[in-house]
Amino acid sequence: MSGRSFASAVGVNIELAKESLKNADAVCFDVDSTVVTEEGIDVLAASLSPEKGEKVAEYTANAMGGSVPFHVALSARLEIMEPSMQDIDKCMTEHPLEFSPGLEAFVAALKKRGTTVYLVSGGFRQMINPIADVLGVDKDVEVYANNILFKEDGAYAGFDEKEFTSRAGGKPRVVEMLKETKGYKTVVMIGDGATDMEARPPASAFIGYGGIAVRAAVKEGADWFVTDFQDLIDVLE
Repeated sequence: MSGRSFASAVGVNIELAKESLKNADAVCFDVDSTVVTEEGIDVLAASLSPEKGEKVAEYTANAMGGSVPFHVALSARLEIMEPSMQDIDKCMTEHPLEFSPGLEAFVAALKKRGTTVYLVSGGFRQMINPIADVLGVDKDVEVYANNILFKEDGAYAGFDEKEFTSRAGGKPRVVEMLKETKGYKTVVMIGDGATDMEARPPASAFIGYGGIAVRAAVKEGADWFVTDFQDLIDVLE
C-alpha cells in the first residue's frame, strides 16, 4: 500500500469499478492523456507548424468532449496535417511522449496478476507502438489504433478506415470483439475521454482518468473517477 490516507471518492459505482478491476481478465487503456501525458496527434501537429498545431488541438478537444463525431475529427485533423513518415519519425525523436505518473507501475501490477493489457486508441500506431514496446504490450495483437498510410517515398497517403478506432463507437467494438474471441468475462476500460466511456457496456466498468485532463462528462459518468494511478494500484494490492 502507498500509505496515503485517501483515495478518490468520485464515481457513480465505485465498488463495481474496484471489484471489476480486481477480477479483470483484461484492462483496456486509452493512450493519449491517459497512458501518456499529452495528445499524440496534437504533439505531431505542433511539430509541423504552430498554425497546424492550433487547428488540430481545437478538433481534438471537441472530439474528446463528444461534440464532434470521432471519424469526422480524425479525417479533418489528418487533412490539416498530411504527415509524412519522415515527419512522424522527426517528431518522435525530438518530442518523445512521456508516461503519466504511476502508469508503468500500474501496468506492471496488472501483468503480475495475469491481467492482459490492451492499448485502444484513436491515435496512431506509428506513435503508439514504441510505447507498447516499453510497457511489454504486444503491438501486433494487443494494440488497437489508427494506421496512417504512406506512399513509397514516405509521403502521406491517408489512413486505414478498416481500423476499429477510426470511427465513433470503435472502442466498444474492440471490447466486444475481445470478449467474444478471448472469452473474457470482466474487461475494464480506462481513459480520459467520452469515446472511452462509450466502451461501457460491453466493458464491465469504466474508470475515468483525470490526472492530465478533466472532462466534465467523464467525471460525471465514470463508475470511478481517479486522478492518480496509485488509487488503482492500491485496489490490486
